[in-house]
Parts: sequence; structure tokens; C-alpha cells
Amino acid sequence: MASTKMKQMPDGSVWITGANGLIGNYLIQTAPRMAPRWEVIGLTRARLDVTDANAVREQFRARAPQLIIHCAALSRSPACQENPSLARKVNVDATACLAGLADAIPFVFLSSDLVFDGQQGNYDESARPNPLSVYAETKLEAEQVVLVNPKHTVVRLSLNGGASPSGDRAFNEEMRRAWQEGKMLKLFVDEFRCPMPAIVTARAIWELIAQGKTGLYHLAGSQRLSRWEMGRLIAARSPQLNPRLEPSSRKDYTGPPRPPDTSLNCAKVQRLLSFPLPGLGEWLQANPDEPF
Repeated sequence: MASTKMKQMPDGSVWITGANGLIGNYLIQTAPRMAPRWEVIGLTRARLDVTDANAVREQFRARAPQLIIHCAALSRSPACQENPSLARKVNVDATACLAGLADAIPFVFLSSDLVFDGQQGNYDESARPNPLSVYAETKLEAEQVVLVNPKHTVVRLSLNGGASPSGDRAFNEEMRRAWQEGKMLKLFVDEFRCPMPAIVTARAIWELIAQGKTGLYHLAGSQRLSRWEMGRLIAARSPQLNPRLEPSSRKDYTGPPRPPDTSLNCAKVQRLLSFPLPGLGEWLQANPDEPF
């Protein structure tokens, strides 16, 4: 990131919720280089349960952060389908509480490409959402709460990969774990997203914050890939695991509805960034030693 942007960043403390998650952890890791003037406070569930509104209010009054990046979420779609009330409590109510407390300061909320039904693909920020799952419904509702405040920012992401503290938060970690257990992965050839390394996502978010950008942004990789194509890239990265995978089709899937193509158009955010958003294959080739 350009040093001129860094000089524009004010002194103060930043709360990063979901600090033990994939993106929250990368935001913390990259802060010393990307946002050196912020005092970073990583909030894990053990440190502050964001669903405990009274505790959140108490900590906010005591610490008075000047920025909140809200990464914490119930993000596994099956868990949200099984427990919609918990999904709403974590994804909507906790977001509303934090956004309300952050009324006068910047607040960045991370949302998802899954707010779209996938019938079109290449969605830009003007596209009409149509969520198909409880997870996506709660993310969209939280977006609407956040965007009421013109000081606040919503960033819709696609699949993110990398290395999480728990080893099971990234899509590549899930694949690798399955192969470690000797499982065969059946991956759709007809479901598409724009995967992104979480370290790149973190860099882009810090740049948006440095520029004081608010409103709605799409942030994802520049390469539209099927699940099958993603699997082949990760398999090539992990030959020691003897990865087993075979192509399959959404037509044979019998579970809850899945959007076929939630690829994102990121032209709006790309115009603001100091670097080109990479495709996953390109990034993996250029960064052979990065954990993925």
C-alpha cells in the first residue's frame, strides 16, 4: 500500500471481531504493515461474545474504539439452516448492536456473494439480491442495517482461502482435511464463484479503510472458477496428500438450494486499489510458499 495512504490513517484503536477466523486473523497479521498507526484489538469469542449485547456495550464504552471491522459470523450454511434463530442472533442482532454503537465511527461489515441466487453471475453492486439460504438471508438483512449509516461500509466477499488458526475455516483447508482422511471429493463442474486468498482480502480492506471509503463494495478474485476447478488447483498444491477428486453436477444434488453462479463484478473496488485483484490460479503460481 502506498505510504501516502498510510499517513492519512488516524491514530486510534480498531476492534476486529472474529479474530480467530480466517479473515479476522489475516487482518490482524497484516495490520503492522498495512495499518501501522492503528492499535489493533482482536476480539475472539472468549474475549467478548458479540451476541451478549450488554457486554458489548460495556466494552465499547470502556475502550471507545475508533473503527470496527466486523468479521464474526455464523458462516457455515448448514449450521444456519439447522438453527435459524442462532443465525439471526449472530449474523443480524450482533451486527445491529455493533453498528448502533459505532454510529459516529467507521464500521466495516463483511458480507457474502451468496446474497444472490446465482441465476445471472457477474453481479455488480447494483444487482438485486435474492438469497436462497438462511445464511444468505441473515447476511442481507445485516447489510441493510449497516448501510442505513452513510459512515459505514459493507464488503461482499466470495470464498476465501489461506491458513486459519483452527485449520478448518478456509475452503482449501476443508479440502485438504478430507484428503488427509482419505476421502474422495465430488466437486461440481457447474457451480461458480470467484475465490480469493484471505491475505489479499485483508490488504484490500485496509486500503478501503485508509481511503475512508463507505457504502457497498464487491471484493473477490478476478477468476471465475467452478468447484471442480478450485479442487484441481488445491490438489496440485497438495500432491503429498494423494488428493482424490471427481467431477459431479448440481443436477445430482438433493440438498437445500444452491446458487449456480455468484461470480462478482469487482470493477468498483478495483478502481480504488493500488494493486490488481488476482485470480486464484495466478496467485497460487506466484506465491508457492504461502500456506494454502
